[in-house]
Amino acid sequence: MLLLRHHSSSRLSHRSPLLCVLHRLAMSSSAASPPSTSAAADYHCRTKHSLTAGYARGPGRLDWANQPNPFLRFPPAPQIPLPNPPTALSAVPYPSLFHSPPPPPPPQPLTVDSLSALLFHSLALSAWKSTGVSTWSLRVNPSSGNLHPTEAHLLFPLPQEPGRVAVAHYAPRDHLLEVRASAPIDDCSAILPSPATAILALSSIFWREAWKYGERALRYCNHDVGHALAAVALAAAALGWDARLLDGLSDEDLGRLVGVEKGSPAAPEGLPNSMLKGKAPWVERQHPDCAVLLFPVGSEPEVNYSRMSEALKGLDELEWVGKANRLSKDHVVWDVIYRTADQVKKHSTASGERFSVLPWHNSPALSEGLYKELTVQEVVRRRRSAVDMDGVHVMGRDTFYQMLLHCLPSGVVGPGERQGPQSALPFRVLPWDAEVHAALFVHRVSGLQKGLYFLLRNEEHFDALRSAMRQDFEWVRPEGCPDGLPLYRLVKGDCQRLAMQISCFQEIASHGCFSLGMIARFEPVLREKGEWMYPRLFWEAGVLGQVLYLEAHAVGISATGIGCYFDDAVHEILGLQDLEFQSLYHFTVGAPVLDKRIMSLPAYPGPGIDV
Repeated sequence: MLLLRHHSSSRLSHRSPLLCVLHRLAMSSSAASPPSTSAAADYHCRTKHSLTAGYARGPGRLDWANQPNPFLRFPPAPQIPLPNPPTALSAVPYPSLFHSPPPPPPPQPLTVDSLSALLFHSLALSAWKSTGVSTWSLRVNPSSGNLHPTEAHLLFPLPQEPGRVAVAHYAPRDHLLEVRASAPIDDCSAILPSPATAILALSSIFWREAWKYGERALRYCNHDVGHALAAVALAAAALGWDARLLDGLSDEDLGRLVGVEKGSPAAPEGLPNSMLKGKAPWVERQHPDCAVLLFPVGSEPEVNYSRMSEALKGLDELEWVGKANRLSKDHVVWDVIYRTADQVKKHSTASGERFSVLPWHNSPALSEGLYKELTVQEVVRRRRSAVDMDGVHVMGRDTFYQMLLHCLPSGVVGPGERQGPQSALPFRVLPWDAEVHAALFVHRVSGLQKGLYFLLRNEEHFDALRSAMRQDFEWVRPEGCPDGLPLYRLVKGDCQRLAMQISCFQEIASHGCFSLGMIARFEPVLREKGEWMYPRLFWEAGVLGQVLYLEAHAVGISATGIGCYFDDAVHEILGLQDLEFQSLYHFTVGAPVLDKRIMSLPAYPGPGIDV
């Protein structure tokens, strides 16, 4: 027997709709995924967790002897120590970054201090934790399993060498830059057009996530890219800089910027067609993900992607310094990750694609008094992933609404305008209209009925979503919902057990004030734009997740991302039958339960041990 299916004639139980769904979910088989039509969809369906068919393929147990080193280094590359803590940044109250009239603080000049501030508040270490038996680091940017596959690289004018541009790798453990290559600034004018400040590129080492999560790791690596993009965009805004994805570059262009062939293990002659175990150093190679142009707020650099791509070829001819350190002795090659990453590459600038900057939109504000008196810098560095929640704390309704208002991509919109274009912080780093929505399980929000709700982040998708989802959902505006917040109640009822069950039976999904699943327009995006949009959908989900993390901490509670959930069980609850919409990421927000056995240590200078 299958789960409740979506038909126009079917009706949920009026007496207890969510309990009815829960009963069928617990007692029935989950539906099989429909046939897919692309390599991205094939991977996505293959790596779903299922209530009945089991979890996506993974290692089964953790090989602690081969846990990847979380810190990549390139000795003997010259180093630029960064001021720690940075001194160039004035304190910016957290709400004002979102609510004050644009632009944010006046643009800071590019100096070692401002580079330090950018990285210290986006990608640096935030603390060390110790139980006495083991010690591990935390970072400003969150990561699945705290494994941190994301690496950062900068192309910027060298402050101490006027007339030259450096390509450097950021080493977060010591908060310094490793200069891997440099060139005359005139040779890079097409790469760094005036008045741009710098380019920050992100790459992923899939092996770090695959060590624990197996085939599903590609999803988590791309979540982490999104987390990092949001972290960088917010840290840049506090410096008066805007951040925009250079999405017209190909993967080959990005590889030159990152230096994937410089000082790294050689690529295999061909990708394997089955899982392999043993020594495979090539899995420690970086996969180029994206590059972000940083520039003063209010300006719009003239980016010519053809000229930029041609100029990036010149980086191949530079003298690159440094050889990557080894991360593990032995490896497991999850072949489907590398084949899929290769199949969803972007090979060239899309037709008609050009670099543009949207007008700066503030986020809607109910009341700044809902937030603690914290600066942006304090919030981002205090962010933690909760490992348990108390199941008691009740969130105020206005706080709930304010958090969701900050999740809107377009911010404050004028008459006749709709949510969709990503023009508010930090979503404006992404150049496409929003494709990710949120199905919310509301557990403990005062003045709001428990139940299943839906946040529509692109109002152009309303008709398609309503048609694809259960026909007896209510789609009513909840009590006290502010104008401009496209939030709808779908069905009333206690859904704590349901939220827990679909999130791989993790109680943290039911013990918070609310949890949610991020629902993306999926197959139409891949078909209309290309399979290279597959990782980008996860980036958008990661950006949204980072906003939820920071919002939770800014109001004095916590949050955590949930990558383990039963994909098609989520779709069954919503009534989604095909690949038009898919669940990409889960999240929970509430009051954390702190483990007093764990000791917290300062991020820097650190404990001085080999982690």
